[in-house]
Amino acid sequence: MTRRALLGATGLGAVAGGGALVAAAVREAPTAPGGAGAAVPFHGPQQAGILHPRQTHAHLAAFDFGVRTDRGRAAALLLRWSTAAERLTRGEPVGEEIGPPGSRAADTGVALGSGPASLTLTFGFGASFFDRVGLATARPEALAPLPAFPDDRLDPARGDGDLFVQIAADDPLVGLHALRTVQRLAHGEAKTRWVMSGFTTAPVPGRTAPTHRNLMGQLDGTANPSPADAAARDRILVNAPGTPPWLAGGSYVVVRRIRMLLDHWDTLPLEHREQAVGRRAADGSPLTGGAEHTAPDLAANRPDGVPVIAYNAHIRLAAPTGNSGATMLRRGWSYYDGLRPDGTPDAGMLFVAWQSDPRTGFVPVQRRLARGDALGRYLVHEASSLFVVPGSVRPGGYVGQALLEDTPS
Repeated sequence: MTRRALLGATGLGAVAGGGALVAAAVREAPTAPGGAGAAVPFHGPQQAGILHPRQTHAHLAAFDFGVRTDRGRAAALLLRWSTAAERLTRGEPVGEEIGPPGSRAADTGVALGSGPASLTLTFGFGASFFDRVGLATARPEALAPLPAFPDDRLDPARGDGDLFVQIAADDPLVGLHALRTVQRLAHGEAKTRWVMSGFTTAPVPGRTAPTHRNLMGQLDGTANPSPADAAARDRILVNAPGTPPWLAGGSYVVVRRIRMLLDHWDTLPLEHREQAVGRRAADGSPLTGGAEHTAPDLAANRPDGVPVIAYNAHIRLAAPTGNSGATMLRRGWSYYDGLRPDGTPDAGMLFVAWQSDPRTGFVPVQRRLARGDALGRYLVHEASSLFVVPGSVRPGGYVGQALLEDTPS
C-alpha cells in the first residue's frame, strides 16, 4: 500500500500533488475568523484529549466498519479523519476536497467563526478492529474483553465498536460540528454505532481550575494522578519495553455510561451521602479532616472504635493502596437525557478512564467496588467499552499509520 494510492483513495490526491505530504495542503487552508478559545495542537507526544484539562462539552462515539473493509480502506478513513482533525482543532474549515467518495453531504459552515474552543479529537480501536483489518495477531493482550461485574445492566448496542472517537471542546457548537464532520467523512466506510454526549462545569475566571462536580453534588476526580508526575504518566500512557511503535505513547480507555438514581440520592440526609463517598460534599475534604487534596486517614476511628471513613465508603474501596497501586486518569462528563419511561431522570456520568493497562488499572478497582461500594447502590452501569488508543500522529500522517502500514498480516 503506497502513500500515493492511499491519498488517491481518500480524494486527497489532487490536493497533495505527486505524493506531497497532506500537511502542505492543511497549512494552505484558510483560517476561520473569530479565533475564540485556545487551540490544542492535534500533533504532540501523544494524542490530544488524554492529558489535556477536561473541556466543558464532549461527544463519545463508536463506529463499525462496513462489510467490504480491509486494511487499505481503514487507512483511507483514518487519513480523512486525521486530516480533518488537524484543521478543526485550529478552527479552520475542513475543505470539501477530503470528502469521501460518493458522498453528497457538505459542510454547511455551522461552526464558522467559532474558533478552536480547545477542541480535541482522540481516536481509538476496539478489539474487533484488528479482526476487520486482518491484523488479529497484532491485537494487544490488554485489549481482552472486560470481565462481567455483579449488578451490571449493560446494553450491547451502546458498547464496544470497531472505532472510537472522543470529541471535546469548550463550545458545544464546535464539538457538535466536529462530530458531524467525523460522521460525514465516514460515509461509505463506517456507520455510527453509538453516541453519548456530556457536559461539565466551566472554570471560574481568576480561580485555579476546580475539581468538577457531578450530578450527585460531589467533587469528582479529586484523587486523579497528576499528568505532570512522571510515575503517574507511566500508569496512564503505554511506554513499557517491547511496546510496538504504533502504541508507544498511547493509552487504553474504558468508557462506561453510569446512570445515577438521583431521585433516591436527593432524598438522603447529607450525613448519609457523605458517608457513602467518604468526603464532605461542600469542599471534597475527606471525613478525617483537611482540605480536598488531603490524603484520607483510612486508619482513623471514632471514640467508639467505628472507622471515620466507613469500610464500604467509595474512597476507601477505590484507593490505590487497597488495589495494588491501580491508577487511572478519569476525565468523565455528566449527561442528562431527559426522563425514562418511569418518569425518573435518565442522567448520570460518562465515565472515561485512561490507563496503561486496564488489567492493572480499571479491572481490580471495579472488582473491589462491585463487592460492596456504598455508592454503588445508587448507580446503574448501563454501557461499557474498552479501546486502545494509538500513540502520536506525525504531521502529514494518520492515526494508527504504523500499525496499518508496517505490521505484517
